[in-house]
Amino acid sequence: MSTTVSQMPGYRLHEYLLVINPPQSTREKILGVKEEFRKNYKGLQGASTPYLALLKFSTWAMMEEKIVQRLKIIGMGFTPFKIQLKDFGSHPSYSIYINVISRLPIDSLVRELKTAQRLFKNPGSDPHFIEDPNFNIANRLNSGIYDKAWLEYSHRQFTASFIADGMLLLKKATGESKYQIVQRFEFMNLPVSTRQGELF
Repeated sequence: MSTTVSQMPGYRLHEYLLVINPPQSTREKILGVKEEFRKNYKGLQGASTPYLALLKFSTWAMMEEKIVQRLKIIGMGFTPFKIQLKDFGSHPSYSIYINVISRLPIDSLVRELKTAQRLFKNPGSDPHFIEDPNFNIANRLNSGIYDKAWLEYSHRQFTASFIADGMLLLKKATGESKYQIVQRFEFMNLPVSTRQGELF
């Protein structure tokens, strides 16, 4: 009986998600908004756990150790920063989200991640770096619900802020629905020489 490459150990394809996970108090505040939206509009929601996605990619299981090492180095060199959330925005694809207004440090982190993008590639797909980070409230709404909801949420207020002091790598096997945690990478603001020492 023949074995396909994707069934061989190390060649199993996984989907990965790199996120900033807010503290419990901020998560609960965002979840409250999502729950209220679900009750009022019977809207389809995004992920049940609020997080700020930075990068999505698929690659072979055998690449995971190298990826973890590189993300650890990137995290070690990055400084913790404040994330500010304010009010709501929407996409033409019928989704509503909470705006992230402190974009510069996130953009800087994504640029740093792009320096390692060859690690995140596999022959079938390129990594997707998130250019418009936000906290999703509802997506894939039908046009009627979207129009009614956006009329309300475009005037509603929301504020929150937290310190991002690390990033979290999640994974799931292709075809599975739930992500599991691979590792958390602390932002440690260490100098380059210290980080390079970690590589050897």
